[in-house]
Amino acid sequence: MQRIQKLFTVDNTPQIKEQLLVWGAQHNTVAWLDSNNNTKTNIEGFLAIDQISFITSDYHNAFEQLKFYVDNIQDYAFGYLGYDLKNDVEKLSSHNIDETNFPDLYFFQPKKLIEVQKDGILFRYPKDLAEDIDKDWKAILASKKEISAKKPLDIHHRIDKETYIKQVEKALKEIHKGEVYELNFCQEFYAKNASIHPVNTYLDLNTISQAPFATFLKIKDLFLLSASPERFLQKKGDTLVSEPIKGTARRRTLPEKDISQIELLKNNTKEIAENIMIVDLVRNDLSHIAQKGTVSVNELCKIYTFKQVHQMISSITCKIKPNIHMVDAIKACYPMGSMTGAPKIAAMKFIEDLEASKRGIYSGAVGYFTPEQDFDFNVVIRSIVYNQSKNYVSFSVGSAITAKANPEQEYEECLLKAKAMREVLSN
Repeated sequence: MQRIQKLFTVDNTPQIKEQLLVWGAQHNTVAWLDSNNNTKTNIEGFLAIDQISFITSDYHNAFEQLKFYVDNIQDYAFGYLGYDLKNDVEKLSSHNIDETNFPDLYFFQPKKLIEVQKDGILFRYPKDLAEDIDKDWKAILASKKEISAKKPLDIHHRIDKETYIKQVEKALKEIHKGEVYELNFCQEFYAKNASIHPVNTYLDLNTISQAPFATFLKIKDLFLLSASPERFLQKKGDTLVSEPIKGTARRRTLPEKDISQIELLKNNTKEIAENIMIVDLVRNDLSHIAQKGTVSVNELCKIYTFKQVHQMISSITCKIKPNIHMVDAIKACYPMGSMTGAPKIAAMKFIEDLEASKRGIYSGAVGYFTPEQDFDFNVVIRSIVYNQSKNYVSFSVGSAITAKANPEQEYEECLLKAKAMREVLSN
């Protein structure tokens, strides 16, 4: 589909970003992706609103449906893949409780697409909506964040600490038996009869996190407010990039103590082992769709610093085979190894027994496809999920369990990862 383009030059991008979100969030279908100045390209983010067309599905034959959809529209498509699409990739099932009620898959072809660049705002509208550009720009510049009263939520654990520790011990028994050698065990925190202001909650979360794959997603009454630091998979031309995270350390206020935290993480043998296991898993996933000899580890266990935590991140790339469909490239790597474990299938089966709630959109992926058959997807972590109709708020966190795992320390790591979401919802 042909889109008309118009660029507006700006010099106050942070303010404009907030105004774009405030204006955009009034629509029924919204995808806001913000790199928070962490990108090496000219593109800072996207606002996609309203739908020309859409696809929603449970996991049955979901990837084939998605292939047909993106081939048919030949346009941008924004949306998400839920964790339980694992059941489409492998012979698996999901029977745990699900209170968030997100579909397994949802993508939409936006009526209006606005690209945030480093020094400008680029509108990409269909020809028949070209006259809306100036009107919408004026409305965006007039938009202001709504002042809303904030009621702290009463947050509950889906499983208590004692149960969590017992489940980690159960996982360790399987690891010591050799059934799996790493698995990602997650737990849910939730609030019922809960009401939040989605835009303001997202802005609060983004302010304290400044993550490179931040997302505000709205599908009618369903909201995802994400401060994700992790890229699942990107395709640019014939190059695929995956950037798994394994290894987390708390930030410290005093600079010398903060530097010490980086050094401790950099030399932590347990965290390094976790990261390398997932790098090997990603390399294996990519090898099925890569041109021979092109799978490469560009960065191994590099420490990146964010506002709340230090993270150990690796980067794996390859050249994709010419005959591989972009959706098949995603399917070959799905779900991401950093949120499952290794061996992947055995880990996913065991995760289902360990965990108390269905992951849903959490540990899935949000992103977009382009008309040029490129894509970019994050990993849905450090995220708040809100079902407005049910007044249900949820966030989940997890950690990688390996043979060296200490149940108490794994629990503390979960609390550290939950800090930003809890702070935003409780204060």
